[in-house]
Amino acid sequence: MKIIIVGGVAGGATAAARIRRNDETAEIVLVERGQYISFANCGLPYHISGIIEEREQLLVTSEEAFKERYRVDVRSRTEAIGIDRKARTMRLRNLATGDETDEPYDKLLLSPGAEPVRPKLPGIDSSRIFGLRNIPDLDRIMAHLKEHNPRRAVVIGGGFIGIEVAENLHDKGIFTTLVEGADQILTPLDYGMAAIVHSHMRDKNVELYLNDKVEQFEEKDDHTVVYLGSGRRLQADLVVLAIGVRPETTLARAANLELGSTGGIKVNGHLQTSDPDIYAVGDAIEVTQTISGQQVLIPLAGPANRQGRMAADNIIFGNSKVYRGTQGTSILKAFDLAAATTGLNEKQLNAAGIPFLSCITHSGSHASYYPGAKQISLKLLFTDKGQILGAQAVGADGADKRIDVIATAIHGNLKVEDLADLELAYAPPFGSAKDPINIAGYVATNILNGSHDMIEWKELRASLGAKDPEMQLIDVRTAEEFGFGSIPTARNIDVNHLRERLDELDPNKAVILFCQIGLRGYLAYRILTQHGFTQVRNLSGGYKSYSWAVEKQANPDIFDYEDIKRRSPQEVEAERSGSCAVSAAMVAPGTTGELHTLNAVGLQCPGPIMKTYKAMEALDAGELLEVTASDPAFGCDIRAWAKKTGNDLLSVKAEKGLVIVLLRKVATAPVATAAAPVEKDKLTLVVFSDDLDKVMASMIIANGALAMGKPVSLFFTFWGLDVIRRVDAPHLNKPMMDRMFSTMLPSDADHLNTISKMDMHGLGAKMIRKVMHDKGVETPGNLLHSLVEGGAQLIACQMSMDVMGIQKEELIDGVDIGGVAAFLGEAGESGTTLFI
Repeated sequence: MKIIIVGGVAGGATAAARIRRNDETAEIVLVERGQYISFANCGLPYHISGIIEEREQLLVTSEEAFKERYRVDVRSRTEAIGIDRKARTMRLRNLATGDETDEPYDKLLLSPGAEPVRPKLPGIDSSRIFGLRNIPDLDRIMAHLKEHNPRRAVVIGGGFIGIEVAENLHDKGIFTTLVEGADQILTPLDYGMAAIVHSHMRDKNVELYLNDKVEQFEEKDDHTVVYLGSGRRLQADLVVLAIGVRPETTLARAANLELGSTGGIKVNGHLQTSDPDIYAVGDAIEVTQTISGQQVLIPLAGPANRQGRMAADNIIFGNSKVYRGTQGTSILKAFDLAAATTGLNEKQLNAAGIPFLSCITHSGSHASYYPGAKQISLKLLFTDKGQILGAQAVGADGADKRIDVIATAIHGNLKVEDLADLELAYAPPFGSAKDPINIAGYVATNILNGSHDMIEWKELRASLGAKDPEMQLIDVRTAEEFGFGSIPTARNIDVNHLRERLDELDPNKAVILFCQIGLRGYLAYRILTQHGFTQVRNLSGGYKSYSWAVEKQANPDIFDYEDIKRRSPQEVEAERSGSCAVSAAMVAPGTTGELHTLNAVGLQCPGPIMKTYKAMEALDAGELLEVTASDPAFGCDIRAWAKKTGNDLLSVKAEKGLVIVLLRKVATAPVATAAAPVEKDKLTLVVFSDDLDKVMASMIIANGALAMGKPVSLFFTFWGLDVIRRVDAPHLNKPMMDRMFSTMLPSDADHLNTISKMDMHGLGAKMIRKVMHDKGVETPGNLLHSLVEGGAQLIACQMSMDVMGIQKEELIDGVDIGGVAAFLGEAGESGTTLFI
């Protein structure tokens, strides 16, 4: 039997070796368009930073070695350009000579892989723009790094390759920006889980743009300008495209092989195409998702290897095996975190129409009393019958082990109750007596048996936005924790004192409970439900999950390109290591020179903050404290804590799963007296109107205040919301009344269509806009952009948004959502408040 295999790497090379092991007589021809028949493409990004030191380590085997061991006719640098299915021949072109030949076959195996998406954008052919799919791509990037020594890189795409490339460029000391068109990176994760990685990237000082797409590139003498849809322009010495891949189906389409609904090659359970003599494997085929039963594209190396092995057996032994589908288990190293997933996420379950329940738990990677325990955040998705639909794990240590256990449980049709009963290896350095898997099983089982009713962060945020007067939101943490920050409108009742304070709650109204991670909330839930409260729910994942998800996810505009160009490599390394911040602080005015250290590794939140608070209390003004913690939320928490307490936060860095911060104790500020009032220099404007002249007045006043160095806040309410609507607002499904409002109202700041006096049915607005243009007056849109760029705070009134039928997605970037409390808070800090 003569078998031609098109494509090497995972599927093709595996199949060739398997065929030879099963049949010494088979004639095997392996055709590979590239120079390398088998290489570790998943390891390519790690050679950029030098973690994988030698390029040759990425070459799994050479053409010569493969020929010698398996006696395969390997033809690299040869392209398969056509299949004559009737004659059972394949046309091959030698890329070195251009010669073409027809090669007969008995069986054909297609493993062409996937091709990177490269959109036809202006300027995309710049010599500074690269992809990373194979060894030649890597060689071009490495040559550019060596020859040009780039200082700033922009990575386009927040998928697996994009994150890995960004991490390795950052580790090489290059200031790195990541641009993602969606509202989150790592789409296999749900938003709330991806938010943990966003926070970690902020701690790493990676510039992160979300909900922003590249529109074009412009080549300059010494850099490339990346134009984003938001109007931002990024300077880059190196750009890497990692937008995604699509199945390589050119050969299959030309041969009239059937393609599936996903665009991949359609195969049956034996991995045969619509031609029974042609098999296909790897990234080019569509597969059955084992849980949903739907056809999907899952370009992963593990499934490609298994498919290659199975196709080889079916070719030799006559369709003896059936491919059961792909579960989609994957893991990514995202800087110091691992982000792992198996099965389906919320978006996929909703798309498939599968009802589900979920829970989030935060546990230690091993026993908390043994040094070095790090947090694992685990999300479990399941049906009301207990079937496990999917799981996600994010953590610096142990996420891989836990997701593999759940992947095995799904494969073996175990239920969430079985997770609680699993007997897993335990010793203090490796795990806990109650493993995070067991904990997730306990929580999910309690949900199913009705002993624990939970609420997700998204639902709670929506309820807060609706200002439900019947809802009682109770923070059951300690008073000290509550003082460090809580969910707006929450009341604090420590769970230890809840039984004595039951009379403060109305048993006939809904009660939402939360603590730090969910455990104390569950204890409070059990207390209330046994005292006659019937409408009680506990926040899944606690305050930790909520705060991660609702805080600002992006990390834009943190780099100054001119400053980057001035820095020496030594300065960059000093800053990354943290020594620069310590050295600068030691000699800065107001510092006594005393440096203290605090080890909070292994403590779960709020442990690190509480320990930091006590340590700072013991310091004298001007002394420094360096705190090391393993809680991934510590970087976010310490920023809020320092702002609240008035202490100086000098640096935050994340290394190897630890967050290291440098603080300086500030003397308590003296209380202001009547004779020496605190000067309030802030300007707050309430923009109630969408009349062009009134809006212009507010924009001009606000920009003028910014130019004078004053902080500025603008609170947009009712018709004022029209000012901050975005031009390219997405199409949203709205109730009829909301759609009517959208049709009648101006679409954005530059389309305001009335003035307060002499409007003349809209003619007045056109006249004044013409005069403004002739006299060089900035448009409202440009003035609004200047406010955003200048750092003004823009707040949209949630209640007014609900009334006017305007959703957050329709507003420009940089707008916060708030209520009257947000306005009053800003007004309280303001010297001047104007209502326009």
